[in-house]
Amino acid sequence: MQYKKITKEMIEELRSIVGGENIITEKDEMEDYAHDEMAHEIAITHYPDIVVKPDSTEKVSRILRLANANRIPVTPRGAGTGLSGGCAPIFGGIVLSLELFDDIIEVDEDNLMITAGAGVPLMKIYETLKATNLFFPLHPGDESAYIGGAVATNAGGVRAVKYGVMRNYVKGAEVVLPNGEVLNLGGKLLKNNTGYNLLQLLIGSEGTLGIFTKVTLRLLPKPKEMMILLLPYDDAEDAISTVSRILRSGIIPLGMEYIERPCIEATEDLLAKSWPAREGEAFLMIVVVGDSKEELYSKCEEMAKIGKCPLEKALLADTEKKQQTIMDLRGNIYEALKPETLEILDIGVPPNRIAEFVNGVKEMSKEHDIDLPVYGHAADGNIHIHIMKTGLSKEAWREKYTKVKTELFKMGKEMGGVITAEHGVGAQKIGDLCYTLSEEEIRLMKRIKEVFDPNNILNPGKVVPELINNVEEETS
Repeated sequence: MQYKKITKEMIEELRSIVGGENIITEKDEMEDYAHDEMAHEIAITHYPDIVVKPDSTEKVSRILRLANANRIPVTPRGAGTGLSGGCAPIFGGIVLSLELFDDIIEVDEDNLMITAGAGVPLMKIYETLKATNLFFPLHPGDESAYIGGAVATNAGGVRAVKYGVMRNYVKGAEVVLPNGEVLNLGGKLLKNNTGYNLLQLLIGSEGTLGIFTKVTLRLLPKPKEMMILLLPYDDAEDAISTVSRILRSGIIPLGMEYIERPCIEATEDLLAKSWPAREGEAFLMIVVVGDSKEELYSKCEEMAKIGKCPLEKALLADTEKKQQTIMDLRGNIYEALKPETLEILDIGVPPNRIAEFVNGVKEMSKEHDIDLPVYGHAADGNIHIHIMKTGLSKEAWREKYTKVKTELFKMGKEMGGVITAEHGVGAQKIGDLCYTLSEEEIRLMKRIKEVFDPNNILNPGKVVPELINNVEEETS
């Protein structure tokens, strides 16, 4: 079975559905729709035949009906902020952009819910909720990311240790299936035990089973106070070994990040800001929230003691200005390292193996003579490793990149970990599924895909190995 090429007649039909102003057919105008944020040296880049921008669920349904009937591949796209090639149109065809689904539909303060179109950026949700006493707990990272994409990839981020990941907050969704059928799943409900949970299956499916057009999210009351505690250490093991001791004490921070001095120095250069801790080579950045400053001061003092960090060395950011400086520097590590980054991995291991894993990364860096900066969400076992090309020729980094990546995945597997804790499989990690999933698990995933999408038109080439891998030559 093969995909077909889009004909002139199909283009005209798509034009009649979304309007001429919401179609792109010129290649030089489709560059931004051909890839995501992966480094250009290894980026998965494919141009679609056409980009369409529907502004209603009914139009999405009509587009998918047309594509399914003619076996045309469709790649749904949010803001394109992914790091695994998940929105690259591997087989050409249609890129279906959700950028016009950008309305906040409702803020329901009585039920602590917000309903938004799939194309609403996270920053718009945060901004909208400032006028209320509610907040959306998750902060997956790039605030320009669309909420639909964040749901489709089950995004996590720096607050997952206390609040969990995206699937913990999605209560309802409008989803269009590959055949054009529209499902309205869940709703403003806190409990629902009626049959198989299709909504949870679709969350994290990376646009391969259905397209989210609208989502309803659970909110929480805003914390009254927030503080950031910085604990500096001379080596990584001392810093990371503190994490489990703090969690065992019963204190559950909003976030607990492991950061190394070289990562911060790169961000200081980028932002022209200074990290407040002048001592130490490795840091724990611990964010706590509560009802009063007194409560948080007490928690921070206890955590400093647990972490065996003298109070005179610990830094406490108890004002918004101080906190913003620290958050800006932490939040821009990726941007600071990006020019020399080949790939950023998001391997997850059990939290009690984090110290061992970080030490293994450092040994690997020395063995292969390649820079591997490490930082990330220490309390939930999710560490980011940048594979860098710094100081290497193209031939050298190509050889080392593949070898190091494979060894990192193997090390994660040996520690009971997974190849991706946040970024998703996309197209980039399909060949690496064996380091996490059994053959039987992959077989079951394929069968689920076949049930939802028997013609395999929706985001093909992502998450699971595909059955369709050919595109017919254009005959029109």
